[in-house]
Amino acid sequence: MTLFSGIGGVSALDEDTLQFYRNHARAYAERAIAKHTRLTRFLALLPPGAKVLELGCGAGAASAEMIAKGFDVEPTDGSPEMAAEASRHLGRPVPTLLFHDIDKADTYDGVWANACLLHVPRPELAQVLTLIWRALKPGGYFYASFKTGDAEGRDVFNRYYNYPSADWLRTSYANAGSWSSISIETGEVMGFDNLRAPMLFIVARKASEFRAPGAA
Repeated sequence: MTLFSGIGGVSALDEDTLQFYRNHARAYAERAIAKHTRLTRFLALLPPGAKVLELGCGAGAASAEMIAKGFDVEPTDGSPEMAAEASRHLGRPVPTLLFHDIDKADTYDGVWANACLLHVPRPELAQVLTLIWRALKPGGYFYASFKTGDAEGRDVFNRYYNYPSADWLRTSYANAGSWSSISIETGEVMGFDNLRAPMLFIVARKASEFRAPGAA
């Protein structure tokens, strides 16, 4: 549901994808969002009051749920218009953050990136995953979801998607940092185009022992 940094963040920048979300921020904000069972499962992995970075927060529904449950949430989005919608929903400032601008280290207990990294161009995904890996505390958890496929492409709205396979994603994660576990599940979601799309849902845990990306 977002670009380069969530709903707004394709790489160095896929302007067509970013512009779509900037133009449709209000429409996304008005969509009915069902309770996210995967969010509930993700939060159960974290300690009470854990610090969570949300990328591509959209209108802020997931952040609102996390805040209500007592988590220390930092919602962000790559689209200024979408960040403004989230600010109105949450009653607090929501910064615009592009994925390549993630600059924290060992800061977050969890990173939630629902339906946003799927817009990162394939050659740049490992770099973005490395920044997320660095931002996590040792032992921290990272959730992301992707529309699955065999090759990058565009949808009917001309949005860019990386459309990865599970094997391709595992390799990208392995190139980004040291993880103690990577779990991939499959499923479907209803998209903005009202079509069901096959998805990959990934939960990875940063290794507790520090090892630089690519280290043996």
